[in-house]
Amino acid sequence: MIAACFALKGTPVSCELYGNGHINTTCLVRTDTGNKYILQKINRHVFHDPEALMRNIAAVTGFLRRSVTDSRSVLNLVPTRNGEPFHRDEDGEIWRVYDYVSGSIVLERAETPYDFRESGAAFGRFQRQLTDFDATSLIETIPKFHDTPHRYAQLKEAIKKDTAGRVKDAEREIAFAMERESCAQTLMCLQTDGTLPLRVTHNDTKLNNVLFDRDTRKALCVIDLDTVMPGLAVNDFGDSIRFGASTAAEDETDLDKVSLSLELFEAYAVGYLSNSGLTDAERACLCDGAKMMTLECGIRFLADYLSGDVYFRTARPGHNLDRARTQLKLVADMERKWDEMRNIVEGERQ
Repeated sequence: MIAACFALKGTPVSCELYGNGHINTTCLVRTDTGNKYILQKINRHVFHDPEALMRNIAAVTGFLRRSVTDSRSVLNLVPTRNGEPFHRDEDGEIWRVYDYVSGSIVLERAETPYDFRESGAAFGRFQRQLTDFDATSLIETIPKFHDTPHRYAQLKEAIKKDTAGRVKDAEREIAFAMERESCAQTLMCLQTDGTLPLRVTHNDTKLNNVLFDRDTRKALCVIDLDTVMPGLAVNDFGDSIRFGASTAAEDETDLDKVSLSLELFEAYAVGYLSNSGLTDAERACLCDGAKMMTLECGIRFLADYLSGDVYFRTARPGHNLDRARTQLKLVADMERKWDEMRNIVEGERQ
C-alpha cells in the first residue's frame, strides 16, 4: 500500500476513495491507531511538473504553520519515511499525504450568507498571512492560468479553426466576448506598472476549497493548494464571486435564473476585506477582478465548445456552451449592478 511509504501514526488498515474532486485521485486512509489521513495521487496530465507543485505546497504550508495556533487552520503535509514531502512510485506517479482535519466539513454551495462570508474570511486570512512570502519563489504550476489576453488568443484561434463546426451556433456569445476584449489587459497592465502587487494566490477560490468547523460553521482553513502560485489578489477575490455569488449553477440552461446576488457579494466582501490586508489600489480593483474572472471563465468555456470539448469534462451536448452562456450572462448582470458593487466595496474600505 502506497500509504505505508509515509510516516503515519500506526499501520494502514483501510483506504477508500474520498470526496468528489475531478482532478486528483483522493483516498481516506485509516490506521490501527484510529488516525485518519488524506492520500492523493497528483494528476500529471493537468500538472506537468508535480515535483515543483509539491515544493510550492511544502513552502507555503511550512510558512503558514509558523504563525498559527490552531493546527486545523493549515493543511499539514505528512512526510515520507525518508523525510520527503511526496513519494514517487515505480510508475512515476507522485503521491502525497495530509493529516485529516478532524471535525471539518466541505460545502458545495453557501447555505447562508454567513457561510459565504466565512469563506471570504478564510481566503482573506490566507492572503494576509502570506504577505511576507516571496511570491516569485513559487513555480507557475499552470502557466498563463489567469492571463486573460492569452485566453482571448485561444478563443480567436478556436474561432478561426472552427474544428467542430460550431461557430455558427455561438455567434451571439462570440460577439459579446469580443466586444469586451479591450478590457482584457487592464489588470495585467496594473501589475506590470506596479500598481497591483504580485502576491501568493490560491487561484481556485471556490467555496468547496474551504474547510468549515462542523459544529460552529466557522472557516478553518483553505485546501486544494495545487494552483498556489504568483498572481493577483483581485483575481482570487473575483473567482470566489464568479462561482459563489451567482444565483444559478455554472451550467444552468435557464438564463433568467442567472444573476449576481448583491447580498452574497456583500457577505463575501465583508469577510474578505476585514481579513486580507489589501492595498487601496487592490481594493479599488476588486469589482474588476470579479468581472474579469467571470469573463475569462466564459471565454474558456466558449473556446472549448468551439474546439470540440477537449478540455472541460461534459455531460451532455452543448454543455460547454451552456456554461459559457451563464458566465457571460453574469458578466452582463455585473455591468448593470456595477455602481452597487462599487458602493459595497467602498463601504468596506471606510
